[in-house]
This record gives sequence, structure tokens and C-alpha cells, in this order.
Amino acid sequence: MQMQALTLRAAPAARRPEPPASSTHLGAAPCLVRLPRRRPRSLRASASLDQEIKEVAGAPAPSAEKSSQATRRDVRNIAIVAHVDHGKTTLVDSMLRQAKVDSVEGPMPQTRFVLKKALEFGHAVVVVVNKIDRPTARPEFVVNSTFELFIELNASDEQCDFQTVYASGIKGKAGLSPDDLSDDLGPLFEAVLRCIPEPRIEKDGAMQMLVSNTEYDEHKGRIAIGRLHGGELQRGMEVKVCTPDDACRIGKISELFVYQNFSRVPVETVSAGDICAVCGMNDIMIGETIADKVSGTPLPTIKVEEPTVRMSFSINTSPFVGREGKYVTSRNLRDRLYRELERNLAMKVEDGETADTFLVSGRGTLHLTILIENMRREGYEFMIGPPKVINKTVDGKTLEPYEIAAVEVPEEYMGAVVELLGKRRGIMVDMEADGPEGTTLLKYKIPTRGLIGLRNAILTASRGRAILNTIFDSYGPWAGDLSSRDQGSLVAFEDGSTTSYALLNAQERGLMFVSPGQDVYKGQIVGIHQRPGDLSLNVCKKKAATNVRSNKETTVVLDEPLTYSLDDCIEYIQEDELVEVTPTSIRMCKNPKIVKKK
Repeated sequence: MQMQALTLRAAPAARRPEPPASSTHLGAAPCLVRLPRRRPRSLRASASLDQEIKEVAGAPAPSAEKSSQATRRDVRNIAIVAHVDHGKTTLVDSMLRQAKVDSVEGPMPQTRFVLKKALEFGHAVVVVVNKIDRPTARPEFVVNSTFELFIELNASDEQCDFQTVYASGIKGKAGLSPDDLSDDLGPLFEAVLRCIPEPRIEKDGAMQMLVSNTEYDEHKGRIAIGRLHGGELQRGMEVKVCTPDDACRIGKISELFVYQNFSRVPVETVSAGDICAVCGMNDIMIGETIADKVSGTPLPTIKVEEPTVRMSFSINTSPFVGREGKYVTSRNLRDRLYRELERNLAMKVEDGETADTFLVSGRGTLHLTILIENMRREGYEFMIGPPKVINKTVDGKTLEPYEIAAVEVPEEYMGAVVELLGKRRGIMVDMEADGPEGTTLLKYKIPTRGLIGLRNAILTASRGRAILNTIFDSYGPWAGDLSSRDQGSLVAFEDGSTTSYALLNAQERGLMFVSPGQDVYKGQIVGIHQRPGDLSLNVCKKKAATNVRSNKETTVVLDEPLTYSLDDCIEYIQEDELVEVTPTSIRMCKNPKIVKKK
């Protein structure tokens, strides 16, 4: 899941557009589409549908208790929430283009998670059915399924009365009916202005700004980013930095910026309701409040879910260390990991058993994989161990994290996928057989440790046609022992360069990761053994030269080697294996420390 946030600001002389005359159900009072609060008979809420959904979450409804609050009629703070590849960027690009500055899937599990958080905060929602121009679009099915999702997430009656807009982000068109799109995205902008409340601000109250993100600049230092809830912020003024435990310190605003067209623009003053960037406090942290020096008080801090998965990070100890990376020492690794904590609240870093090992915990393997990918792109070389779930002990009982897995699979491969999920202690919670192109949607509640290595197994069983999405659900009772990987690894016997002659014989033992002419080292995993247990073999062996000339040269035919991504490698490795990560290569190897212990 990904989210894009932006602020829509009206021109100084702009008027709020009136609702279209033809849309009588969008009058001044009831501006939302009224849907009956009942579950459609033939539809069930699902994690993967046939249409793209974007939930545009705005500010919460105004509170009657805060009569002293004012509103900013020229601003709407919105967030576009949707799964990966659902067209967020394309839609935003079209919106920005019109403001002068591709749908067949529905709410995926990650979209469900962020939507749940938005609904809990009481945010108003506009549902945008994107990619409506696709031949397989099913808008009515998607809207009804989205309505059921809102009910499952305990949305209020007001939130369930969401406005629906149909759009084609790539064409820059939108409308209130899937069969009647306007020539631009005007209906979408009008829906935002009508249905997203104006932000409530304490214009004359004490200055308060909750730091929701931080950035770092070589010249300006740490930059705090957040929305000014009340009062006024000025460049050069002294402020109080407050924490939830009432520990406060004094700071000074050296520079002040607001955002215009996704660029930072320096200003002297920021008014309540604006999103701004503040410089001058190098020790500022996410969740702290920048408040008035005299009467400021802290705002409620950001609550973060506890990590569920842990992985070990260590320096690169392979013979190829330093060939491709720039940062290779334990000090480089330590500094980078602890620096990540400054902006990644859901992550934890602990020192490991040795000085060159660190334990990094996060909200699932995807959370950690994003960090790993960012680090390798920055020039770091390091090794990572297999992911391990973080269990809890409550009343003397062991609890482990569970996730909801949604698998969209063609009907002919459904049996093999169901068997795989069952072996990993998965419990079916829903099955829907009317997916696009003859697919079946399976929803399982499964232990997080049962998901490790599952993606590759499902792709193999379905010949690459299944789609797996997961999201954390809750902690539950320990599910018992799980079956591990059935096949062992093919391990290089010595250092050297691989040859066609050696690989011809090696591929009879399993599937290879390497091709001829590739440098390998002793202990590197070069393939998947076709049987349980590891097998060491010589992939660098050369054909012996003789004085006898052959009348016919032998043609060597090699299978195409497997290409594993970072995610694939993390899912593949077991307890005694590591992934070597460099800026240009990803390799797997046996853990020499565990091998020596054996």
C-alpha cells in the first residue's frame, strides 16, 4: 500500500463551484450518495476485486464543542490511499495538470489497513473508481464491495454515505456516472470541495504543530514537517519543543517553508492550517510538538503498531567484500540503521551478539525489505539473515502474529494453492469464485511465519499466475510447528569462475542461479537442490585437455538460470543461510558461523 498526500489551495478570488444541475442527489444539504446500510445479497467484501479504488481521506467533521475554532475555506488537506500500481501517481499528475501546476482491482489488504486508520480518525471519504476505461471494469460491483468493506471496518453512517466519482486518470477524465465522464477532472475537484470538510483551526489559539515527518539537508540540518494546528509560526521566533511526557526544551526557528506545487518555498510567516517545513532544531523527532514558548502544550503523539518481524543485519564477510559497495564497515552500517529510526517510527534497532551484527525489527518483511533496498541503492554492502517473527507471552501463553492473506488464483491451480496454505496452518475465511478471467479469490488467516517463503511456492504451484497480498491482522495462539523448505541448496565447492562444462553436470542436480563465466566463492548458494539437504558441487571445473582430437564437438545446452529478486532471496533462505546485498548484486550463501558450529 502507498499513500500520496497533497493540499488543494483555491485561488484568492475563487468561488466554491455549485453542484451540477443534472445531479439532483448532490444538493447543498445531502451532498453524498445515499446507500442502504445492508449487505448486498450476492456480493461479499473482498481484498482484491475487479476495479481500482482510491479513498481520498480528508479532515474530520467539525466538533460542536470547539466553537472558538475557525475554518480555512481556501484549503483542503487530502490523502490518496490505494494499493501499489492502482494509478495514484497518474491520477495526481492529471489533477495537477488541470490545476495548472490504468480499473480492474479493488481494495487490497494494505489499502484496507490505511483506510481503517482514516475511518478511526473520523475522516470524510470520497471513493474514486479509477481506470474506468478498462474493458473489464465492473463499477457497480466495486462500489457495492467497497460499501461492505466500510461496514466491516465499523465506519459511521456518515462515512458509509460516501460520494463516488468515476475516473480515468491516464485520460484525465472524471464523472458522477461510469457512462458519462466529463472532458476533465472537474467533477472530482467539485466532489472534494463539497464533501471534504474545511480544516478546523485555532486561529487565535496558542501555536501548536505536530511533527509528522523529518528530512535531512546537508546545509540546513534536520527539517521538521507537519501541519500547523493553531496560532501563527514566524521565522526567527523562539518556540517550545514538547514531548508527550511533558519534557520540554527551547528551540528557535531559523528557516520556514511552505509547499507550493510540491516544491518548498521560503516564507516569513505560516498560518494555522498550512503544512510547513521548519529548520533550526537538529534534535527534533517525529511525534514531538512545536508549541508556543509560553503557553504551548503537546498534541497527542503518533501511535505506532509494534514490530512483528525481526532480521539480523551484519557486515559483508564474503570474499567479494568491497568490490561493489562504498560503505562496508560496521560503523557505516550502525550509523545508517540508527539514522533510520529518526524518521521510521515503526522500526527498532538493537545491537546483536557481536559488534558487527544488529537486530532490526519492523512491521513485516516488506517493511524491512524497503529499508534494505534503499541502503543498497545508497552504496551499502551488508548481509542479512532470515526473517523471524516476534512472539508475545500473555498470561503464560505464547502468542504469534497472524495476517490476512488474499490469493487470486486461476481455478485450475486452486487445489495446489489451498494445499500449500493448509500446510502452513492457514484457515480459510472466505472464497469467491467470480473473479476476472476465471480466477478465484481465497482469503486465509495465517501465521506470519507461515508466509515466509509462501510467495515463491504459490508462484511455482500456479505457474506464475497467482497474486498474493497480505496485511497484519492480530496476535493469536501459537499455531504449532510448520513444515520448512522441502528442498536443499546447491553450494559452491570452491572459489573461481563458473564453466559451461561444470554447469552441464550441475543442472542435473537441480535448478541453477548462476550462468557460465560468473565469479563465485566457496559457500555461495548457486542453485536449488532437487532433494532435501544441501549438496556441495564444483561449478568451476574445466574439461580436461587431451591430445586426442574429437571428430565431433559436443554442443552444451544449459537451462536458463533462475533470477531471484531481493524479496525472493529473503523468502528462500533458512536459518543457516544469509543474503549478501551490494549495490549491484544480490547473492545467497551459507552462514559460516553456523556451519562451523555444526
